[in-house]
Formats: sequence, C-alpha cells, structure tokens
Amino acid sequence: MRVAIVLGGSSGIGQATAVELARRGTGVIVTYNGNPAGVQQTVALVEKEGGTAVALRLDIGRTEGFAAFRDQVVVTLRETWQRDTFDYLVNNAGFGGSAMFADTTEELFDRFLRVLLKGPYFLTQRLLPLLADGGAIVNVSSSSALPTGHVDVGYSAYGTMKGGLNTLTRFLAKELAPRRIRVNAVSPGPTRTRLADADGVVGFEAYPEVIPMLAEKTALGRLGEPDDVGAAIASLLSNESRWITAQNVEVSGGFDL
Repeated sequence: MRVAIVLGGSSGIGQATAVELARRGTGVIVTYNGNPAGVQQTVALVEKEGGTAVALRLDIGRTEGFAAFRDQVVVTLRETWQRDTFDYLVNNAGFGGSAMFADTTEELFDRFLRVLLKGPYFLTQRLLPLLADGGAIVNVSSSSALPTGHVDVGYSAYGTMKGGLNTLTRFLAKELAPRRIRVNAVSPGPTRTRLADADGVVGFEAYPEVIPMLAEKTALGRLGEPDDVGAAIASLLSNESRWITAQNVEVSGGFDL
C-alpha cells in the first residue's frame, strides 16, 4: 500500500485530499495543530472509505519540532504499514489573511514566512530521506501568486510567500529528478475552506456575502469546494500524472478569466 503525508489535514483542502487518497487505496498520515476535533473527523471519513489514517500533531511554523515529528513518522510507518518509507507529501498547512503593505508588521511577515515557506522548505528537507524513490510532492500554493493570477490589495506578504513556494517547486523538481521524485504545485482560486486568518477569523464563515460575488467572477459559475482541489492533488500524486513535474496547476474554475 502506498502512504501519503498530508499537512494541514484537519479541514478544507487537506481533509478532502486525505479522503480522496483513501478512495484510491492510499494510507494517510494527516497533521493538525489547533483543530484536534477536525482531524479526528478526517480520520473517521478516511475509515468510512475503508482506508487507514493516523493523525500526528505538527506546528509547521516551528522548525525545532521537525526532528521529533520525523521520529513519529518513522514509528507510525513501521507500526501501521510495516514500512520504512512513504510515497507522497502534500505541503498544505497554512493560514490566510491580509494587511495593506503599509500596515504589514514584521511579526505578521515573519509568521507568513515561517508557516508558508520556511516550514514547508525545511520539513520537506527533514522528511526527504524517508520519501521513496519514484514518489511525488505537491505544494499547495495560491492563484494569487501566479503571473496571470488576480491581484488584490492587501496580500503582498501572503502572495510573496506563495510565490516563493512556486519557485521552490521548480527547483525541487530539478534536484529530485534523479530519484524520480516528481514535484508539482496546485494553485487554488477562491475555495470554501475553514482557513483562518492571522486573527483566527474563519473566511467564508465570517463573510458569506462575498460568495455570490466570487461565483460571478468564476467562469464555471460557483465557488470552489475542497473536493475540487483534493481531486486535483490526488491526480498529480498518482501514476496517471507520471510524466508531469515542475508544473503549477491552477485549480480555480476559471476565476477572473
């Protein structure tokens, strides 16, 4: 059985990805930080699909915890799947939020940096010896960081980190190619998730009035759902995408087309 690690698996895109992978026969390690109830729901949904999931706590913004997390992964792989390696890594953990450029503090900038770029960079590095040859990585970016993406005011810090993640995707694809490890990114457009902002406010739950406006600007006429993105991630990880690497796939339904 193939095994995936899905970061940020307690809700939204991470949860949908874990469930979709389970449907395809893949075991899943899902991480969570501040939402233990959510990750237990993810485990239950995976088991409902006949799959196996194990939840591990991880704060992606604290690199000092990565060595202990790696040790937990080693134990989990051996005890649950009798393996020493895993096959897929989904760098999805993060948080949203905005601040005008003039109002962006160093504290907020550094938090975006730790969670959205530094964390994925060094956690991937830490886990790389456990990633099987022929495996795959998907980094979850944002359509706002694409050269053709919609640019809205207030997202300079967030977009900068996601842009860095896009660059990392290409360089990793080159460096890991000798091991036949493919590295791609997905860039979701507006998606109905529980992604909290820097103040802990949950996006579409707090501002439901923006949903019709976003649907109006989307070519396919609705807001994106986590399942839409989870399916794309699972497809990029799978053998059906075996000849795809170093790509960034926009998953937005034609937002702002």
